[in-house]
Amino acid sequence: MNLLQKLEQEQLQRLAEGKVIPQFKAGDTVRVNVKVVEGERTRIQPYEGVVIGRRNAGVRSTFRVRKLSSGEGVERVFHLYSPNITVEVVRCGRVRRAKLYYLRGRTGKSARIAELKKYNVAPKTGAAPAVSAE
Repeated sequence: MNLLQKLEQEQLQRLAEGKVIPQFKAGDTVRVNVKVVEGERTRIQPYEGVVIGRRNAGVRSTFRVRKLSSGEGVERVFHLYSPNITVEVVRCGRVRRAKLYYLRGRTGKSARIAELKKYNVAPKTGAAPAVSAE
């Protein structure tokens, strides 16, 4: 490991030590709470949309969120380790691509993403299920 990699690793640990970063990927709907400073006041601005891309690059990791606002598509890039944001996963989407840039050209029903459903499967046993005689 060279000196630059060591410095980046130390910086990454320092930035992530007090922060909870959930697992999310492209296709997931997330709510990003952004701390906005206006003069002397600060407020929290929520931004909810679909993650259309993620860039994993150590300290420089980013993710791109797209939402529709008044019929117009709005995209915003967030730094994953920024101290000014918190991320919550609203729902998990089922997609087969790492970058969902094709959503830029779609509106309405064609821009929907199927929800990922995780089923609780009962463990298989050797016995056959009982059938009632009714």
